[in-house]
Amino acid sequence: MAKQAGFDVLVATLIGVFSEGRDTAPTIDEIASRARELAPLVGFVGDIADAVDEALLSIEIRMGIGHSLVDAAADHDPDWINKREIDWSYTQNYSRFLREEGWNPTVVTSLEIVTERIVSLLQDPLGGGSWDRRGLVIGHVQSGKTANYLGLVARAADAGYRFIVIVAGIHNNLRRQTQERVDSGFVGWTSDPQNRVRTGVGKFPGHQRPVVLTNILSDFTKQNAQQLQAGLADWSKPVVVVIKKNVSTLSQIHSWLKDFNLQTGESQIAGAPMLFIDDEADNASVNTSKPDLDPTKTNGLIREILALFRKSCYVGYTATPFANIFINPAAYDERTREDLFPRDFIYCLDAPNNYFGAEKIFLDEAGEAKFIRKIDDAEDILPLRHKKDIALSDLPASLKRAIQVFILTRAIRNLRGQAHKHCSMLVNVSRFVDVQKNVRVLVHSYLEALKNAIRSNYALPSSVSLKNRYLASLKEQFDAEHFNGPESWEEVRAQLDEAVGSVKTLVVNSSKSDEPLDYAAYAAKGEALNVIAVGGLSLSRGLTIEGLTVSYMYRNTKMYDTLMQMGRWFGYRPGYEDICRVFLSEESSGWYSHIAVATEELRDRVKEMRRFNKTPKDFGLLVQSHPDALLVTAANKMQFAEKRTVKVSFDGMLRETFVLSSDPIVNEENRDLFVSLFDELSARFSDRRVRDGDREECPIWRGVASSKVEEFFRRFRYHPHHDGMRTMLQSYLARIGERFPTWDVAFMTLGTARGKPVMIGDFPMVAQMRSAGLDERGNLIRSDAGPGYWISSKQRVAGARDERVGLSADELVRADSLAKERGKAAAADLDFRNASVRGRPLLMLHLIDLNDGSAEKRVLVENGPAFGASFPATDDFKQIDYVLNQVMIDQLDRQAFDTPDDDEDFDS
Repeated sequence: MAKQAGFDVLVATLIGVFSEGRDTAPTIDEIASRARELAPLVGFVGDIADAVDEALLSIEIRMGIGHSLVDAAADHDPDWINKREIDWSYTQNYSRFLREEGWNPTVVTSLEIVTERIVSLLQDPLGGGSWDRRGLVIGHVQSGKTANYLGLVARAADAGYRFIVIVAGIHNNLRRQTQERVDSGFVGWTSDPQNRVRTGVGKFPGHQRPVVLTNILSDFTKQNAQQLQAGLADWSKPVVVVIKKNVSTLSQIHSWLKDFNLQTGESQIAGAPMLFIDDEADNASVNTSKPDLDPTKTNGLIREILALFRKSCYVGYTATPFANIFINPAAYDERTREDLFPRDFIYCLDAPNNYFGAEKIFLDEAGEAKFIRKIDDAEDILPLRHKKDIALSDLPASLKRAIQVFILTRAIRNLRGQAHKHCSMLVNVSRFVDVQKNVRVLVHSYLEALKNAIRSNYALPSSVSLKNRYLASLKEQFDAEHFNGPESWEEVRAQLDEAVGSVKTLVVNSSKSDEPLDYAAYAAKGEALNVIAVGGLSLSRGLTIEGLTVSYMYRNTKMYDTLMQMGRWFGYRPGYEDICRVFLSEESSGWYSHIAVATEELRDRVKEMRRFNKTPKDFGLLVQSHPDALLVTAANKMQFAEKRTVKVSFDGMLRETFVLSSDPIVNEENRDLFVSLFDELSARFSDRRVRDGDREECPIWRGVASSKVEEFFRRFRYHPHHDGMRTMLQSYLARIGERFPTWDVAFMTLGTARGKPVMIGDFPMVAQMRSAGLDERGNLIRSDAGPGYWISSKQRVAGARDERVGLSADELVRADSLAKERGKAAAADLDFRNASVRGRPLLMLHLIDLNDGSAEKRVLVENGPAFGASFPATDDFKQIDYVLNQVMIDQLDRQAFDTPDDDEDFDS
């Protein structure tokens, strides 16, 4: 494929701009922003994302050092690591190992700085007294959390921590994968009982081998530990275990510690400071009927293990700040929840600037169009709600297309010199093991048909080979995907036989898998594992899918942590990011977008709270009171409730009426309300109308008395789906009224040249165009609460950056400054609503022309009124009590029905 004019010049210019003279790593957003500025100057009119991807290959990859929120009142000296001499040999060997593994040297240096900062938040293991620290590290899905906590383990061991427990999720395959990484990055010897040899850091001269009580085949057992005839006091080296998070394993560790390490007459172990690393910390509270995964028992045992030590630190790692450790009081009693709450510190990790994450895929329209492919044909073959004995006889056509795309990507990667690199496809369509096996058989059968067709036809001239329906279909997919590399169809066709011939199909579902997903075994032979992995929850928690290029996910959970963890396609895709594809239903794609916004805003609020000297407890309260937390925990918290009182806060948030009524009378009354408000503002507040702010086409009044907004909230006719919004908004308005006695009110419109206006008073207001939300079948999402339509599957009314409306030039500069503090290239809505920018809440009034999302864009609702209330992010977020009625509980419960409560995909 020929490059467009100006492409090489643009790429070269970007490399020059960002490669020298900078103290911080450029983010993808920064590079893209500069690319948009430069493109017209060099005559490039193609896809900016392609130029950014190309430039990133040469721009130095760097990683920020993150930011923390600390309880400054705690008895802790953060400078303890600088007050004594420490031999950082484990740390130095780990860094050397990463560099030799091909890690970017600058990223390794950043990792050293970050782990030093985190270990300083722990307690000095050689210090006196008795103490326990509780912390949390928040990363991104598939962004290198394991590498970070291995760096922390190395530093903690150097500093004097004697017993290190690493909890690696609830599945055998994840525990094994983590054990292998611990062996390479810390222990230095393989833990395979049949093949114990030096590996990783163990190859460096003088490496001090720690004691390891688990191996790749065996979790911790008291019997195996007893056979060593030794306890923690008998070893001079640090002791490490890598375990699953289940009741039996935790019970055995507790029993061994109590029986063999507790001195007679003592209630705590005194001579072995302990570090407890809880990977996937939010998964401690998975709501399941499996006895060995009971959340209360596992949580209680972790607390009991910590309590056995006079000196202990608990550090949880998660990518989902909506974790149940914060927001699920129903799963734990009050004491249990507080004990594991990260009361002492929260540390947010930055991802390197080459991270392929949710923002790039779901929050950028160009990225979504490039990477996301819609599933709209699976429901008739494999319904979202299905039983474990469903019998499948065929695959959805979209899954067959996904398999074809995978074969094409393998062929393209071969042409790019990546034939020795792993290449994987993920298929996640059911939680039931038997269904997964059924799908694997069908995938294998289809793959065999592809292999036979390719083998018989790929070497023939195109005029002949394309008469075969499989080859013709592959060519059709190649053309449709617009792969961005220089590879031609003829070049790819020549690689198809080798590409498809090496692909295996596996079922990956914990201990019931037919074969382990063992990338290391292939790498040891100098080979690449090319695999289509079919699974469920086991593929969704922590397990790294190496070389993932194509993902096919047809699941309907809306539980934030579960859904984000299913996104195994996040990570690093050097040299092949442009050919990655994610197959999702329209509704799931919308939910990912919604969750990506909510999660990113929560991460950014950590920085906000740090500026205001807040504590981790404040952040926990913010997460608990986030309105979206109602959805996250609905199935667990409300399953048997008749009513429940919840804490709600709208601090720093935008709440919108994203369900439009289809009743023309309701919409007419709301338009009349718009007219009434416009006329009153024009008559009574003419001196407050802004004439020179941003988005001049939108009438905006600044400093309108909150009583006028309260009256609007009271008179607006809400769709029944938003049944509770009126009460919550009015209650919250009263709560913040003293601090924010006035609002800004804006009528959001397009220019008159972009649509037919409707008169709002004497103002010609042009509706914004939106598509209705679609479900997995491609049908319109209709609310159970009443006739109406969702405004897109993303639950968004306003467009990106709409909240800048009416801001002055100085305020926009201030917003840009805040964005740069967050590591962003340009200000976003979160910055515009900051209390130091606008300084007051904003009411945005919208008219929506809603179409059905078809090519014809048939109109469903014309000039449908909606609104958004944007609340400033403050240093003192207010909460209100809200009693959920049974109607709302039922709505929430129906929205999150694919939970792991009776999931079969667990270890026994």
